Amino acid sequence: MSGTFVITGTDTDIGKTVFAAALTAALGGYYWKPVQAGLADETDSQAVARIGGVDPGRILPERHRLTIPASPHFSAAEEGVAIARDDFVIPDVDGPLVIEGAGGALVPVNPELLFADLFADWGLPVIIVASTRLGTINHSLLTIEALGRRGVPVHGVAFTGPQNVDSEQTICRIGNVRHLGRLPWIDRLEPDDVKTAFDCHFNLADFTI
Repeated sequence: MSGTFVITGTDTDIGKTVFAAALTAALGGYYWKPVQAGLADETDSQAVARIGGVDPGRILPERHRLTIPASPHFSAAEEGVAIARDDFVIPDVDGPLVIEGAGGALVPVNPELLFADLFADWGLPVIIVASTRLGTINHSLLTIEALGRRGVPVHGVAFTGPQNVDSEQTICRIGNVRHLGRLPWIDRLEPDDVKTAFDCHFNLADFTI
């Protein structure tokens, strides 16, 4: 699937959805969040439409929508929802597709299945979103190692936050992965501002496969 990417993070609340929104808009693609856990506030799909200005018609419905904002395996168990491995067939779309996981690569989808296992099933290139804050080297290298052990192709790392040259270079050198760019914190999460930030800090050609 040319132009199809999976987005995962090294942690939660690091700007993964903002990056996913920016990439979806830049590619003129579709967005899919297979599992949404937490419905009381804005969902990630709604955020992608608002932040990236992505046409709602290009945002695909989640396979599972869970009310409790927690790891999907816990939310599903509490809500009496059964999540199976074969629930997650990649949607067939006419164009690029950006798929966003929940939290990090080792978040459980159900008691026996991690998102990293799904990524291995799909065999699609994964972009790791990593913040530049303290602890990022450890979190990032652990994520790279966990994906590598499962044979998951890592397309590269997209950083978020203030520039941290040493941490960014160290992660990419030791992890042997590509530095795709860094999305700085954006004061106004409006489509024009997000687009400008992406265009200034990333090369769209790096996402053409």
